[in-house]
Amino acid sequence: MNPPKPDPRPDRVSLIRYLRLFRQDILSAQPARLYRAWMAEFRTPFFRSYLCNDPALVDLVLKGRPDDFPKSNRIREGLLPLLGQSVFVTNGAVWKAQRRIIDPAFEGGRLRDTFPAMLAAGQAAVARMAARTGAGGAVVEIEEPASHAAADVIFRTLFSIPIDHEVAAQVFSRFRDYQRSQPILNLAAFLPLPRWFPRLHRRDTTGAARDIRRLIERLTADRMAAIAAGTAPDDLATKIMTTADPQTGRRFDTAEMVDQVAIFFLAGHETSASALAWALMLLAMYPEAQDRIAAEAEAFVDAPEFAGLSRLRFTRDMFRETLRLYPPVPMMVRESVKPETFRGRPVAPGAQVVISPWHLHRHERLWDDPDAFDPDRWSREDTRVTARDAYIPFSAGPRVCTGAGFAMAEGVLLLALLTRAFRFTLAGPPPVPVAHLTVRARDGIRLCVTPRSA
Repeated sequence: MNPPKPDPRPDRVSLIRYLRLFRQDILSAQPARLYRAWMAEFRTPFFRSYLCNDPALVDLVLKGRPDDFPKSNRIREGLLPLLGQSVFVTNGAVWKAQRRIIDPAFEGGRLRDTFPAMLAAGQAAVARMAARTGAGGAVVEIEEPASHAAADVIFRTLFSIPIDHEVAAQVFSRFRDYQRSQPILNLAAFLPLPRWFPRLHRRDTTGAARDIRRLIERLTADRMAAIAAGTAPDDLATKIMTTADPQTGRRFDTAEMVDQVAIFFLAGHETSASALAWALMLLAMYPEAQDRIAAEAEAFVDAPEFAGLSRLRFTRDMFRETLRLYPPVPMMVRESVKPETFRGRPVAPGAQVVISPWHLHRHERLWDDPDAFDPDRWSREDTRVTARDAYIPFSAGPRVCTGAGFAMAEGVLLLALLTRAFRFTLAGPPPVPVAHLTVRARDGIRLCVTPRSA
């Protein structure tokens, strides 16, 4: 049995029906032909969009001429209450300056430096799960503890505080409120509204975003004071806040840092939580793979160290396969700034250019048995060739996720620790994936979690 995949919509539906489907879930709102098409054009009265699965077009947009295809302002509309002017939504010179400050925190030996905090978060996740399940095991909706673990990693590596710290716990709680209230896209994503027109964000959404930003501002201001006093810990927040733009000498002020921390929490917590939850679901569906990870992790868990992550080869391949089947960010939207021609079709300035890891990773002309779960595919040369053109869970080119290496280390570590400690089985039918902020399960992922020592 293949892993769950949402049923596609009929090939032809009305615009109103499509918008309703899209607002509910962008995955099942798409027709089946997108899994084999090289490109598809969608027309609305307000804009045209082009979904590109052709590797040459993907390469052009993300790597070849990225400045000609900046991030679409339509997508940022729904995220502005939380993210402000963070690196996730900016373009051009502003974005480049932000990346020059942020990137050094995730380069070279910095990942090794974060490992002790990451390990502590993973061990805490195992302890919480053990307390929750007891000696006899229990049925657990796994997305919640996955979110808890990912948030703990972020706070420990960014601010050197655990998730049960007062402010961290409040941010985590309000972010869950934000997730529940935030639609995929708001009105301004579909209509070309003038800047002065109200964006009609839900009151619960704006309230949660305001509270999150207030709490982050408190953490950031405290860290600014600690840096000034020479007492700040050597973590990611300190590194970013003390790094100057090599071209201008500017550093982030408190307000700018609040924007960046908000996206670190959104990208570094929400996407990692999504990937971890789906990975555990896949292991529950395929117990042989689960047992291979548990055996591989045994020596690592007894003496965990950063260098040991490189020996968890099957665990890493399994996590890669999870990101192929369930990329946390299923679609990325760029906007053309000048006339283009895609596969013989004219593309006007202002057109929305959609790069969909969800469809690219399951494309019938690019992958062997694309809907199957096969971690061993990553040890085969043909997969490595395909992946160079059609595997972009962290995007690609200049806008590739700066924390991609961090996320891979985190995912492998948490999988190893949790699978060595517990056995996971499905507690009901496989869940149906839907896309909200990230790819999640429509009704949660319910697994029976049993200690391996039981």
